[in-house]
Amino acid sequence: MTISEVSQKYGISADTLRYYEKAGLIPPVNRKENGIRDYTETDCGWVEFIKCMREAGLSIEMLTQYIALYAKGNRTLQKRKDLLITERDRLKARIHKMQQTLKRLNYKISVYEERIVACEKKLLK
Repeated sequence: MTISEVSQKYGISADTLRYYEKAGLIPPVNRKENGIRDYTETDCGWVEFIKCMREAGLSIEMLTQYIALYAKGNRTLQKRKDLLITERDRLKARIHKMQQTLKRLNYKISVYEERIVACEKKLLK
């Protein structure tokens, strides 16, 4: 797949894909004879993984650390797992905070709905 096809498939700009490759978040992508990147399914798997982790709020620094550990092989399995557990716990905390915010927003909206209904009732009298 070309960079534009991968960009379209995953909703990531070509510049971001180039940055991910330069930063080492995805392995170097093979190139055709004319220099155009040729993404494999494995490359796309890395793109999908990094996109998912970034959407979950994981930092570039943390992902760089994770990828470096991955490159060292099975001897880093526990360290990688520990990193992911830490990030999962952070994500769970953010989700909890967002759920609390959602509850508050829903409450505020219900207050406005009650006021609007009360005003409309007054107008109809």
